[in-house]
Amino acid sequence: MASTKPPSGMRDYLPDAVTKRRYVMGKIETTYRRYGFLPLETPTMENLSTLLGKYGEEGDQLLYRVLHRGEKLSRALTQPGVGQSDLAELGLRYDLTVPLARVVAQYGNSLPRIFKRFQIQPVWRADRPAKGRFREFYQCDVDITGTTSPIAEVEVVSATCDVLTELGFRNFSIALNHRVILRSMIEAAGIDAALEGTALVAIDKLDKIGVDGVRDELTQRSIAEAAADQLLTMTAGADTLDNAGRIEQLREQLPMPEAQDALNDIATLLELTADTAAGTRLCLSPALARGLSYYTGPIFEVISDDFSGSLGGGGRYDNLVGMFSGKQVPAIGFSLGLERILMLMEEAAMFPDLQMGAKVMICTLADTPLTSVVGLANRLRQAGIMVEIYPEQARLGRQLQAADAMHIPYALIVGPDEVSQQQYPLKDLASGEQQTLDEAGLITALN
Repeated sequence: MASTKPPSGMRDYLPDAVTKRRYVMGKIETTYRRYGFLPLETPTMENLSTLLGKYGEEGDQLLYRVLHRGEKLSRALTQPGVGQSDLAELGLRYDLTVPLARVVAQYGNSLPRIFKRFQIQPVWRADRPAKGRFREFYQCDVDITGTTSPIAEVEVVSATCDVLTELGFRNFSIALNHRVILRSMIEAAGIDAALEGTALVAIDKLDKIGVDGVRDELTQRSIAEAAADQLLTMTAGADTLDNAGRIEQLREQLPMPEAQDALNDIATLLELTADTAAGTRLCLSPALARGLSYYTGPIFEVISDDFSGSLGGGGRYDNLVGMFSGKQVPAIGFSLGLERILMLMEEAAMFPDLQMGAKVMICTLADTPLTSVVGLANRLRQAGIMVEIYPEQARLGRQLQAADAMHIPYALIVGPDEVSQQQYPLKDLASGEQQTLDEAGLITALN
């Protein structure tokens, strides 16, 4: 017998889970729209040429490739020395940022020059499943393309902070860094520029494997121990300083003009957000690396002492759109991980009481004319009330139990006398209180 379980790392969502997911996604969308972001959706599959080379070496290994179909696959399998590139030309969406870059390159002439978009869709990664880590999961992105203004950074960071606050998160911060600062630290540590990418991959694991683990990984990646120690001193040695202190320390450690410009960018962002919800959340963190290779400027990550890992992150990526269009189009974005948010909200009992299904169940007594029952249900629905009819003839107690099991708060009891008199008992299943109302009264009580 075939297994009824979904594939590893993927899940079915039953009604209670769907209700909570839609509640969270609704809060996110409402907040993003309040900032003027417009909705966008892109296909589940992209050309592999679109995806490859955008996420770094490790990211490319996690792409789900989609095999050719039918005769095309058969022909490919007959070729000598057949490899992955011969068997697939499509891949499942790895994130929402690269598809956005492709869309801006494709439709740039019909989109606003400064394009603010939000996108809430699933992505897929061939990763090892673990608690809070799935192969299919939703990302909730906001991005602004077409401007280098620091206002764009303020907008995406502020919208992210507002979303998390709206959902009930309180103890969190936004770790902040700059890819030019990272590059300058690598240079100052005496690490060859050719090893920059591999050094960033190791530094990005600092919160997971600690200083000693990162030092070991750096040396395993052909980086001298003295250089590794110097890099770790700069990235992990400023934890006791405030933002101003960290900036001043980095100014002394990194005299290069490009590093000073990047530190100016960080100082400007901190100044512009001082009076916003994000102002108290931003924390300059020289160790923040963000593994994706397309970042070019400021980078961000949501962190908290209340949970391990991150709720989301983002940054500036001014060269990604140009990979598709040949034109320089600056861009900045922030992505929240829906699954992590849901898991933490569930663990901390942060969800309000959510109405999952109908508000009232019509329970019919024996010999009740069903035409009248259907008509009453229809009129209540037209008035905006969610109504369920118990579909079978059963004793009243069984019908009330069914309503209670489905978390329907009210039962409307309809029998032949109620239909003739047009007076209906409405029972509150939580309190047990019951009142008899006409149709207008029902509409008022249930709305």
